[in-house]
Amino acid sequence: MASPILPGTGLGSGLDTGAIVKALVAADKAAKQGQIDRATASNSASISGIGTLQSLLSTFQSTLSVTGLGSSVNPSFAGFAATSSDNKTVDATADNYAVAGKYTVEVSNLATSSKVASKAFAGGNTSAIPSGTLNITQNGINYPLTIGANATLQSVRDSINADSKMAMSGISANIVTDSFGSRLVIGSDKTGAGSDISVSGIAGLEIDGTQSMGAGAAASGNIGGLAKDAVFKIDGMQLTSKTNTVTQAVSGLKLNLLAPTQTDKPITITVATNTEGLKTSIQKFVDAYNAVANGISTLTKPSLDDDGKLTVPAQLTGDALPRSILAAIRAPLSEVGAGDKLTVLAQLGITTNQKTGALDFDDKKFTAAMTDKKLGGEVQKLFSGDGTNPGLLDRMTSAIKPFTQGVGSMTEGILTTRTKTLDITKKKLSDQQDALDRRVATLTAVLTKKYNDMDTLVGKLKATASNITSMFEALNAQKKG
Repeated sequence: MASPILPGTGLGSGLDTGAIVKALVAADKAAKQGQIDRATASNSASISGIGTLQSLLSTFQSTLSVTGLGSSVNPSFAGFAATSSDNKTVDATADNYAVAGKYTVEVSNLATSSKVASKAFAGGNTSAIPSGTLNITQNGINYPLTIGANATLQSVRDSINADSKMAMSGISANIVTDSFGSRLVIGSDKTGAGSDISVSGIAGLEIDGTQSMGAGAAASGNIGGLAKDAVFKIDGMQLTSKTNTVTQAVSGLKLNLLAPTQTDKPITITVATNTEGLKTSIQKFVDAYNAVANGISTLTKPSLDDDGKLTVPAQLTGDALPRSILAAIRAPLSEVGAGDKLTVLAQLGITTNQKTGALDFDDKKFTAAMTDKKLGGEVQKLFSGDGTNPGLLDRMTSAIKPFTQGVGSMTEGILTTRTKTLDITKKKLSDQQDALDRRVATLTAVLTKKYNDMDTLVGKLKATASNITSMFEALNAQKKG
C-alpha cells in the first residue's frame, strides 16, 4: 500500500514532518508486526515440516505395502529361490518350505481350455435368436441364461458376458464371422480334461463341445480339440495337472508350465537358499526405516548458524508430534515375531543405533544366521506373518496409520488434522496482517493531516509575525524621519 507520508521539510515549520509521522507510525506498528512475523515464520515452518513428515511416511508406507516388500505375489522375504535353465519354457518359484536341490522337468503338452462355436448365422450380428433359456454347461455345472424376445446374436453374446456367475467361472463369449456367416464363440479360462463346454436350450445355438466342429454353415462344436490336462515329467516321473500352474508336485515349489520342452532337452530347476535376495530386501527395509528416522531428526534437531554461535531451531523443534511418530514405528521393532527359531530382528544382525535412532544392519551376523543357523526359511514369517499373527510390516503399517489417513477417511489422520489447523492459523495471521496494514494506513493519514495542518498554521503565524515586524519597522523609520 502506498504511503501518504510526503518526504521533506515542512514549508511553514521547517520540521521534517514526513520523518516524524513515519517514526510515530513505526513505533505504533512495531510490537504487533513483530508478533505477526514471528507467528507467521513459526507457522510456515510447521506447515513445511508437516508436509515433509507426510512425504516421509507416504514413501515408507509404499515400501511396506503389497506392491512393495509386502507383496504376496512376489514375496520379498522368501527363504529359498528357484531358477530355471529356461524360464520361457518352465518358470519356477520356491517358498519357505522348499528344499535345496535340483529337479529336471520335461513338458509333453500344456493344459488347454475349451472353446466352442455355434452354427453360422447369415444375418450377422443382428440375426434373430429365439427366446428361451440358454444352458451353458461346464464341469457338470449348468449356467442357465434367460433370452428374451427380440434377441439377436449380439445381445446373446452381451448377456453371456454380463452374467456374473459365468464371469466368475471364466466363461466369456464373442462373435466370429467367417465365409458362411457369424458364429457365437464361447470360451473358458478353465483348463484340464473334462472342462469342455456344451450349449443347449435354444434352436440354432446347440453346441456339442465333445465334437470337433466340421466344415459348412451348419457345423458347430469345439475349436482346436477337447480340453486337456498338462502332461509332464519331474525327474522321470510322469505327472498330470488340470492347470499349467503346478503347486503340489514338489513340496515348496511352484512350476509354471509355459511351453512343451524339446525332445531330450529337459529343463533344470535349481532351488537354493535365497541369501542375496533376503539381504537385498532387508536392506531395503532398513533404508526405508532410516529415511523416516533421519528425516524426523533433521526436522526436530536445532543447528548452529554459519558462525557456529547461535542456535537455529529446525522446522519442528519442540513439537511432540515427530517424537510420537518415531515412538510408534519403533515399538514394533522390539516385539517378538511368530517364528519358531527367528523371533527378533537382532538375530538377523539388525539393531537400533542408540545415538541416531536409525537401524544398523550387520552383514556378517546376517550371513551367519543364514548359513550357520539356517534361519532363512523363517524370515518371511518374521516380516510378513503366518496368516494368523501379523508380521513386522503389518504391525508397522498399523502403527503409522493413525498419522497418515487422508481427507475423506472415516477418521482423518493426525497429520491431516494438523495441516488443517495450521492452514486455519495461516489464514488468521493473514487477516491480522491485513487489519494491521489498514490501521497503519489510517494512522498515517491522520498523523500526516495533523502535522500538515500544524505546518500550515505555523506558516501563517510566521507570516503574521513578519507583517507585524514590518509595520513596527515602518513606524520607527517615520519617527526618525
